[in-house]
Amino acid sequence: MTAPDKDVQFAGSIPAMYAKHLVPVLFAPYAEDLAKRIAATIRKGDLLEIACGTGVLTRRLDATLPRDVRITASDLNEGMLACAQAEAGPSSRVQWRPADAMALPFPDRTFDAIVSQFGLMFVPDKVAAFREARRVLREGGSLTFSVWDRIEENRFAAVCHPTIASFFPGTEPSFYRLPFSYHDPKAIASDLAAAGFRDVKIETIAMLLTAASAADLARGAVEGNPIAHAIRDAGLAIEPIVEAVAKAFQDSGGDRPYRSPSRALVVSARVGVPPTS
Repeated sequence: MTAPDKDVQFAGSIPAMYAKHLVPVLFAPYAEDLAKRIAATIRKGDLLEIACGTGVLTRRLDATLPRDVRITASDLNEGMLACAQAEAGPSSRVQWRPADAMALPFPDRTFDAIVSQFGLMFVPDKVAAFREARRVLREGGSLTFSVWDRIEENRFAAVCHPTIASFFPGTEPSFYRLPFSYHDPKAIASDLAAAGFRDVKIETIAMLLTAASAADLARGAVEGNPIAHAIRDAGLAIEPIVEAVAKAFQDSGGDRPYRSPSRALVVSARVGVPPTS
């Protein structure tokens, strides 16, 4: 990526808050599902994970995949990568690399499979990222990734976004729109085809996500992602916003536990004939 857009900066205290409050609730259930899917597609060789975040999928892949699979976990945000390494601990087959999805620092035909969980929504140029994925994949290689469905299908975000926005006197912050912006199956399939992928399959996955309490998830929803930058830049106090989000969560999904219906898309494709320029 080019400009350091604050909507994609998971830095400072954000990675730790993200790992503590958001990962167990929002990402771990989908990581379990995605790791099982990947295990059915690769038995040996080299796997690249793009946008590994704090490593929840990486840890599941390490625990699930055959030992003949070597894993390279990458992320654009070095703070997230450092947190992922600390969370994962030592592994003889996992390597950690900073990497921009639109300019991967790997030679052509390095990997047998690529996976990404809830990361490609943040990439400005999807086709460029898919072309890079195709470049570093070997013939017959696979790309599998997940993206969130519409914000309306994910109650936690549909509740959180307007609650936080109500504290801003001017233009509302944009972050909570971004993760839920890449959900059109036709657009996804078209972008993959333009990058030279074939056999595109898109499946909708629904889950009921559960947090220990509304307050715990609210803490992560406010301080565990780049919305925290916008709050601080606007000179707003964090605690009243956390309390308001916790109340909104409680009203919409209960408390101790808080539950949120959720929906995502899981996309798979294989390397095809290179597109003509």
